[in-house]
Amino acid sequence: MIARLVTKSAPVALLLLALPLAAMTQAQEPRAVKTLRETPLTEMAPAPDVARQSTPSEGFGRAYRQQPPLIPHKTDTYQITLDNNQCMSCHDWPGNTRFNAPKISETHYVDRQGVRLDKVSGTRYFCSQCHVPQVDAKPLVGNSFQNATQAK
Repeated sequence: MIARLVTKSAPVALLLLALPLAAMTQAQEPRAVKTLRETPLTEMAPAPDVARQSTPSEGFGRAYRQQPPLIPHKTDTYQITLDNNQCMSCHDWPGNTRFNAPKISETHYVDRQGVRLDKVSGTRYFCSQCHVPQVDAKPLVGNSFQNATQAK
């Protein structure tokens, strides 16, 4: 009886094995891919213009409630490792008073269990996870986003 089941289901098994192979051959056909690049990958492209860091005098507006503040200065040379966070030299106490920099929020000194700490919580230590520098650069794609106050 087992031999009869195997021989009857063999064509079905072969069909099931053939379907993924057919799908793979179809997936290998070249397709046109949209890209944001102005120069094809096969050609050497000139280096893009470096956008200047821009800081409006009134500061940066926020697009939504509780948005992390944007960074108004360059950070590309800053080192953030497990042992050192260069942001803290200016934005943690007492450096913030010496450099006249905004002090990081008190929420950064609270761990996941709600316990207040004497140093920045490990979950808030890597600043660039939430905070980014702002640059006045040409948008890559169109965007009609309006923040909550503009959408009213």
